[in-house]
Amino acid sequence: MEKDIVNIGKSVVIKGELNGSEDLTIEGHVEGTIQLKEHVLTIGPNGRIKAQVFAKSVIVLGEVQGNVTASDKVDIRDNGSVDGDIVAPRVAIAEGAHFRGSVDMQRKAGAAQPQAAKPAQAAAPQPAAAAPAAPQRVGA
Repeated sequence: MEKDIVNIGKSVVIKGELNGSEDLTIEGHVEGTIQLKEHVLTIGPNGRIKAQVFAKSVIVLGEVQGNVTASDKVDIRDNGSVDGDIVAPRVAIAEGAHFRGSVDMQRKAGAAQPQAAKPAQAAAPQPAAAAPAAPQRVGA
C-alpha cells in the first residue's frame, strides 16, 4: 500500500495546532500551527492558511500567511501565494506566484560548514610550513 494522504476539504475550518505523521492536502482554512516534520504538506488551490508551517516539503497552490520552514523544499506554484518568511534548503517560486517575505536557504549545518571552518582554523595558527600541506591532504 502507498503512503497515506489525508485531505482537509474546502468547507473545513481548523483553529489551533495541527500535527500529523502522514502527507496532508489542505483545501480548507487552517489557523494556528501545522507540524508535519517528516511529510509533505500541500496547500490546494482553495486552501487558506494563517499559520506557522513546519514540514519536510511544502507545495503551495493556495494562500499562506505565516512563516514556512521545510527540511527539504518549498514550492510555490503558479497561483500560489506566501506572505511570510521561508526557511528551506531548496525553494522554487513559479512565474505568476506571489511571495512577500525573506528566504533563508542555508544547507543543513551537519556536514559542510564545520568542515569548511576546521581547515581555516588549522591554517591560521601555523603560518608558513603547515598551511600549504593541510589543504593538499584534505583535497587528496
